[in-house]
Amino acid sequence: MTPRNLLSAALAAVLLAAPAAFALDAAELKKTLEVIDDRQRNSGDYKSLVYLEQKEKDKADTVREALVYRRDADDKLMILFTKPKGEAGKGYLRLDKNLWIYDPNVGKWERRTERERIAGTDSRRADFDESRLAEEYDATYEGEEALGKFQVHKMSLKARPTIDVAYPVIKLWVDKETTNVLKRQEFALSGRLMRTLYYPKWQKLFSESKGADVWYPQEIRIYDEVEKANSTVILIKSVDLRSLEANIFTKAWLESKSR
Repeated sequence: MTPRNLLSAALAAVLLAAPAAFALDAAELKKTLEVIDDRQRNSGDYKSLVYLEQKEKDKADTVREALVYRRDADDKLMILFTKPKGEAGKGYLRLDKNLWIYDPNVGKWERRTERERIAGTDSRRADFDESRLAEEYDATYEGEEALGKFQVHKMSLKARPTIDVAYPVIKLWVDKETTNVLKRQEFALSGRLMRTLYYPKWQKLFSESKGADVWYPQEIRIYDEVEKANSTVILIKSVDLRSLEANIFTKAWLESKSR
């Protein structure tokens, strides 16, 4: 082998070895998921005003408004729709890992799965709930990529056994500089891609109860990969981290709001 060939072989070996040098190992992946969860978690309560814009094939676009209440310490979640008039009073309540829906038109509660389309949009319960990636998934590293102007870590997550989640496999693109999730793809057990989500805007708010900033996605763009013409935009217009009344996370409270 000539000196030039030897140099080329050496450079090729270095380039091939370079990605591995920056790969996140299992401990670093777990830590990254914990950081993502912690940045979005408030040790106290959480209330937000949310707008949902839904596009569906051969249908007029719809806009909904909802209030989202969370008490992360107890894993409680309430979504109360306030607009349009036909949806007002409809709501979802997560209690003891069960998701319930209340329809004021029939005055009944029904239990739903994690794959429930919230109010018929492309959103799911997890889009409004606290992040539990480190608790629900194990991650493997897929390398570094450029996502627009951002350098990102790409990782594949597989749901842990006995954990009930909407999608058993997801892929995440995480900004290396901020640890914000910028893109997420969700797959069925068959491997079929079901949804692609983009998180173009993140905001932070200081939490008195946490003593640190709480981050939330100000905008989420959801693309239905099965019904390609369908998509949803979630806009989180405001967040309030003050304490909530204790009786909010009850069926009686939601029923009282629909009268």
